[in-house]
This record gives sequence, structure tokens and C-alpha cells, in this order.
Amino acid sequence: MSATPIRPADDDACLPGPVTDGHASARGLVPAHAGRARVWQGVRRVLAVRLDNLGDVLMTSPALAALRESLPHAHITLLATPSGAAAAAHLPMVDAAWSCRVPWMPMAPAADRSGEAALVERLAAGAFDGAVIFTVCTQSALPAALLCRMAGIPLRLAHCRENPYGLLSDWVPDPDRVEPGLSPAQQRHAARHEVARQLALVGAVGLRTHDERLRFMLAGAERQRAAGQLRAVGVPATLPYVVLHPGASAASRRWPAADFGVVARTLAASGTAAVFCGGADEAALIDEALRAAEPAVPWAAPVVSLAGAQTLGELAATIEGADVLVANNSAPAHLAAALGTPVVCLYAQTNPQHTPWRVRRRVLSHDVPCRWCLRSVCPQGHHDCLKQVRPEQVVAAVFELNCHPVAESPAGVRA
Repeated sequence: MSATPIRPADDDACLPGPVTDGHASARGLVPAHAGRARVWQGVRRVLAVRLDNLGDVLMTSPALAALRESLPHAHITLLATPSGAAAAAHLPMVDAAWSCRVPWMPMAPAADRSGEAALVERLAAGAFDGAVIFTVCTQSALPAALLCRMAGIPLRLAHCRENPYGLLSDWVPDPDRVEPGLSPAQQRHAARHEVARQLALVGAVGLRTHDERLRFMLAGAERQRAAGQLRAVGVPATLPYVVLHPGASAASRRWPAADFGVVARTLAASGTAAVFCGGADEAALIDEALRAAEPAVPWAAPVVSLAGAQTLGELAATIEGADVLVANNSAPAHLAAALGTPVVCLYAQTNPQHTPWRVRRRVLSHDVPCRWCLRSVCPQGHHDCLKQVRPEQVVAAVFELNCHPVAESPAGVRA
């Protein structure tokens, strides 16, 4: 059986309605296919497939909310990588999370076909009625679609550029492209924001939400533990603080750690505490930033680190309580968006569609001819899209978002 193609239309039948996100263009919408929408309304066990990073799962949370709101009686299982599955405890629309790694995605396990066979068996045992396969526009949904078909899941929805024939029951032709060298204006018309892309996918079969913001639920105990952690490192409850996250999964998306340190030093000199966060594997970056933050004059507020000492929920609670987050294009930027914390995002021009969604923000980068290269390591070796952003620009953006006057830079801050 061939896939049912659900194609873009030029009329006003698109569901949900047009949305823009700051500088992002209105999303290219797909009309809800009435017949397919009726079929999907009968689904009672849904598999939501998102096999990349934590930030990608967070950007998919509005689409997951659309599944929950449109299928209120369905059981929703998230199939994700270990980092993505960690978010499930904070996503109230998800009933269960299964963790796996697959060979067609980065950080794949060693070649062993038994892993895919075991995954097919597990999916078959889950007795799912439908699978929604979420991908960025540079990924193929077909490997996951094949596993779902082999597991006997009758409904399989995904974006796909080529005709998937029987691998998908519901095919949304993929209009999104990231092309190296296009101007920002041109690229905004070539690719939607990642959140808009996933909302359009589920909207193609009539699944929609009334609240398109990112989701992340915190428990009171997580807020209490985070507050205790801040006090333990010398940040009292009465002191304003900014969280800084110098990490990112790809080297091409990391602003220099030493520049994060310069920003921290400037903030501390002005009376705002600087709190570094990150995983244990980012210790070297944090250490470099802390060395650069060493004061030329005594700090008026502390510069501290909670890196490697927090659970995901504690990290999120720390970000929630911050005046501003300063981060690369990484999961903490999307946590901040979900929690309503303003973001200064150091945004490498490797890809255009992952900026913080629907939150007060300043997105800082330097335009380069090689923009939208999609590389994990700078192919030019100069890293100018980030390195040309100066610490004083970041500090100014922090104070602008926080509605504070820009303090005079202390001695030692480089121009």
C-alpha cells in the first residue's frame, strides 16, 4: 500500500492557524486531511519517535501536547535517545519513555543488527496503533518508519522528501531545506522553525494544541533543591543571578569559554552573580571560563559553578530562577524558553531553525558567507560566526533583557 500524501495547499484550510516566531517566517502549513484526521482519532496507543538530542525533544513538546489534547484517551510513549528520554519525566503529556540508540543517528552503537531486531520486538509488544516520527529536515524518517512497519504499527506519519510508498501511511512532503550560503532572509523562507515544523506535521492529520509554547514541568522539590545548591555555593536568595552555559554538543556551536568568563566577570563586578552550569563532561570548558573570570578587582557578587552537580530538574529550576540565561544553541536555551527565562543565545550559523521559541531573547551571531553549513566542526577553521561576537555585546544584551542600565566595564574586560 502506498502512503497517503498530505500536501501543502494555498487555501485557508490549514490547521492550526499561521504563527510567526519573532524574525521567523510564518510556517508553511499543511491542510488537515479530513479522512486521515478521522482515522487518527481512533488511535489509542501512540509512539512518538524523536531520536536526537534533549533540545530537539523540548522543541517537539508543543507537538506532543497536540497529541495529548487531540487524543485525550490515548497512551503516548516517547521513543528517544537517553538524553531525550530524560525529559519525559517533565513532560506531562507523555505517559512513558523508552530509551534507545539507533545506527542511522549520531553517537550510534557499534554495528549489531541484534539491537534493531530487539527494538522491533519491543515495538511490536507495545501494540501501538500509530507512530509519529519527528525529524529535522536534514534527517530521514525512513529507517524509523521501516522499524515501525516491521513492528506492525499500522499508522505511520512523518515528513519525507522522497515518495516513501508503503513505509508511511501518512506522508507529509518535506518543504524544508537548509542550504549553505543563502542569506538569512532567503533561508527563513526555505526552512521553518523546528517547533513550527513539528506542529505542522501533527496538524496534517488534525492534531493540534491551543498553546504552542514549549513545555517543561518542574516539581516543588526540584526548586527547593536548586535554591539550596545556590545558597551552598554562596548565592543568597536575595541576590540576582545570571546562568551561563558554555557547552554545546557540537564544537562549531560553542562560543569561546574564555569569553563566557569575561561576561561572568563583568556581571559580578556590577553586582549580579554569575552561575555556570553544565554536565560533568563539560568540566574543562567551565574551568577555562572560571579562569578567565578571575577578577582584576574584587567582585561585587560571586562567580560560581554548579556544573556536574545537578539533575536535569535542578538545572531547569536554576534557570527558571535566573534573571537571564546566556548559552549557546543548546538544550538549556530551550529549557529557558519553556520556563519563560529571557535568553541571550550565542547562535552559530550552522543551521537557522533552532532559535529560542517564544521567549524574550537576544540572538547574537556574526554573519559569514559560509552560513548554514550544517557542520559540527567549523569547515573554514576560523569559527567567525561566533568568535566575532564580543563579550561586551553579550553583557549589553543581558542588561537590556533584564532592564538594568549597562554598568561601566571593569578593568581587564577586553574590547
